[in-house]
Amino acid sequence: MAGSMRLVARPDTWELRVFVGRDSLRKIKHRYVRFRGTKRQAERELARLVSEQEAKPAPIVETELKWNSTTTINDAIVAWRDNGWADLSPSTTRRYESLWKVKIKDSIGRRRISSLSSYDVEKYLRSLKDEGLAEASVRQVRAVLGRACRLARKWSGGALPNPIADTEMPSWSIDSHTPVRAPSLDEVQRLLIASQSLDPRISCILRLIVATGMRRGEACAIRWDDCDLILGTVRIDESIVSNKGSATVKSPKTRASIRSVAIDEGTLGEFLRLREIQENLAQHADIALDADAFVFSFEPGGLAPPHPDSISHGFMKARARSQIARDIHLHSLRHFQATALDAVISEKQKQSRLGWTNAVMARHYTDAVPEEDRRAAKHIGRLLGGGTATDADLGEPQVTQSVESD
Repeated sequence: MAGSMRLVARPDTWELRVFVGRDSLRKIKHRYVRFRGTKRQAERELARLVSEQEAKPAPIVETELKWNSTTTINDAIVAWRDNGWADLSPSTTRRYESLWKVKIKDSIGRRRISSLSSYDVEKYLRSLKDEGLAEASVRQVRAVLGRACRLARKWSGGALPNPIADTEMPSWSIDSHTPVRAPSLDEVQRLLIASQSLDPRISCILRLIVATGMRRGEACAIRWDDCDLILGTVRIDESIVSNKGSATVKSPKTRASIRSVAIDEGTLGEFLRLREIQENLAQHADIALDADAFVFSFEPGGLAPPHPDSISHGFMKARARSQIARDIHLHSLRHFQATALDAVISEKQKQSRLGWTNAVMARHYTDAVPEEDRRAAKHIGRLLGGGTATDADLGEPQVTQSVESD
């Protein structure tokens, strides 16, 4: 109800109440006005106040949060959301929002920060484990709580404690960790063959991910001017992240993620075929295919990048058609690259090719593609083409389980 009224003093004093919105904690706010006059006059004044409020462009009234003994975990998270989340990537904020609403808001989020002890927090984290939440998710919940309480302590001038600081995570048995399985060469070949019956953009991007170990978001961000179709190289300097139904261009995951990689002749052929398709689509739409157009865009002209989820859905279709195991995921293709190159190039060059931080800090992204990387591309191309590696490639690698640490 937008407004209401009640008689507070006889014979003619009324209290008029007008709904004005919700504050930052989603609590309902009203405006109260005392009015002297007849009931009919009070009704008219109430209607005028309601109309006046509805005409205002910003009906939500924000209240300043008081940092004291009544401040709850939810208060701290909301304050952090309003003053900090804008600096995070869209995927990170979505994850934080989900963890807060599903696991925190209606449980420990209601507790006052000043009343929480390390015991309370560790008991809560253990309850999440007992519910079946994975270790990584419990760790993220603890990270959200820790960051919110750390900020609350700072913003309160040290008046509030940080009950998360001295807490420990529950322990998981080693058997509870399932390592990511790198697909076998046969599974990868069947997947790529099955993808040929899908959209050419899907088949080409899956080939690129297999051939280079590129991350999904990195592959989605490739533009035509990142590709040297003569030298056979692809430059990675952007990434695409999901953002509430849309796709957003951002910087890569780390500084080391900015790199150039060589591609094999088979993958280069896929790019040349896709280039022809994209040029024809742009021509039929009477628009130009600019150099900075996204290679795997589903729009004529390539102005919009593909949504990362569309690539994942395409992968799942190809997986179903190839009848490979469901424990193979899109990210597993990156593990295939990591294991397939073990016997071909040095560990440092493999980490450089995959964009891992810990081995390539000194390497500038404008460096030329080294010969070792070209040897890696040729080796992968022979594998995907059904050929065998030669002695010059240092032998056929054994594709086994691999745990990646980006």
